[in-house]
Amino acid sequence: MKTTEIQPEMTMEVILEAFPSARRALFQRYHIGGCSSCAYELSDTLAEVCKNKNILDVNEVIEHMYLSEELDLKLQVGAEEVREWMAEGRDFTFMDVRTDEERGTEVLEEAEILEFARSSEYLAMDKERLFVFADNDSGKALDVASYFVGHGFSDIRVLRGGTAAW
Repeated sequence: MKTTEIQPEMTMEVILEAFPSARRALFQRYHIGGCSSCAYELSDTLAEVCKNKNILDVNEVIEHMYLSEELDLKLQVGAEEVREWMAEGRDFTFMDVRTDEERGTEVLEEAEILEFARSSEYLAMDKERLFVFADNDSGKALDVASYFVGHGFSDIRVLRGGTAAW
């Protein structure tokens, strides 16, 4: 349980240090901070960010940030379940979100490589399609998943534990 109490006058830097998952939650629900058009400065207070984004209820945003870790957990799926989906022939897109450098020689053969330069093509896909994102440890994959959720995708998952779990 977190002991930090989020206050509207706290800077985003302080809040995100105490609640790293809040960054993803803010983008998913309010489209705050995921891209250049919805960015904020770390020195901005939460109250300033809410005012700039025309969000009237700062307390609602605070409550959502408290739930951010729970939201991250809901996005995650175990390797066994993904393998079962594959064995059943379930139609979904399994994507490796690691860069060439992050992948090195470790290839996740079952997954296609997410090409960030093609993000507009991915965002034009069926918003109800199941996507499973994988990386080395789930951190970057959670960011990518949040980006998709923030753009209206409804069936997004992250491989819990990343490639080590695979």
